[in-house]
Amino acid sequence: MTPHLYVLPDHRDLAIAPGQSILAATLAQGIAHVHACGGKAECSTCRVQVLEGLAYCSPRNACEQALATRLNLPDNVRLACQTTVAGGHVRCSRPILDTLDLELTAQEFENPDQQLGQQQRVAVLFSDIQDYTVFADILPPYDVIHILNRYFGVMSEIVATHHGYISDFIGDGLMVVFGLEHPATAVTDALAAGQAMLRSVEKLNPYLQQMYNCSFHVRIGLHYGEAIVGHIGARGFRKLATIGDTVNVAARIESANKKYGTQFLVSEEVVQAAGTALQVNQAFLTPLKGKKGLHRLYEVAIQTAPME
Repeated sequence: MTPHLYVLPDHRDLAIAPGQSILAATLAQGIAHVHACGGKAECSTCRVQVLEGLAYCSPRNACEQALATRLNLPDNVRLACQTTVAGGHVRCSRPILDTLDLELTAQEFENPDQQLGQQQRVAVLFSDIQDYTVFADILPPYDVIHILNRYFGVMSEIVATHHGYISDFIGDGLMVVFGLEHPATAVTDALAAGQAMLRSVEKLNPYLQQMYNCSFHVRIGLHYGEAIVGHIGARGFRKLATIGDTVNVAARIESANKKYGTQFLVSEEVVQAAGTALQVNQAFLTPLKGKKGLHRLYEVAIQTAPME
């Protein structure tokens, strides 16, 4: 029997070839079917509710079953990207359908070069300026912006040189991601960038002393692990963002510098990835805000010359 697919709420009777997924069939025939992960069974946005003909649908594969178990999905709720139809009549409904979903799907078709969410290992670096609030309160706003632009300009050049990507400017802070284009050197790139950032601040301080009788001291935290990377935002403004526990841990590590009076702290995962090339001064076993248990952090030995 020829496979037969009827899709609601579109009220479309679709042709579906043997071995073709429901998602591939709907997309090929002009239905704006949401699929945030790109059809890789890493999200549930393409899910359909099978109203008739579940017996004609392929069994869940391992990837689909893992996600179904995680989300406690009923047997008749299937991932369209993984489900094929082998003969018979299948009637299904797409529960995710509103104006915003359609707009987001349209954006994905219009911008195929923009990366959908995917999981990858990255090194995430956070930095901030010690006692920045006091500094900002003393100076006129225009001077503050001028100095921050000068500071961020130098930092941006360093990040670019070491294959990093500035994900966010957060007041006086930076969030930088390494490993997006050069995954094999993510940790070594991040460590070298951190060292260069600290050295560059020392070169900036004579200017700050002459102009404002003050100096900057920067604190850095670095963690390495899995994160979700993808473009987020609204029409007209989308940016590449990195989301997940690795980001949260990196931010907490940076904050721990305040507690220990250090400049550059990294996680145990960074130390393991860097190997013997990384020199550390001391280690701390400490809780991190919002995280369970104790975490071992290491103080990086500051290099007065570029790392070889």
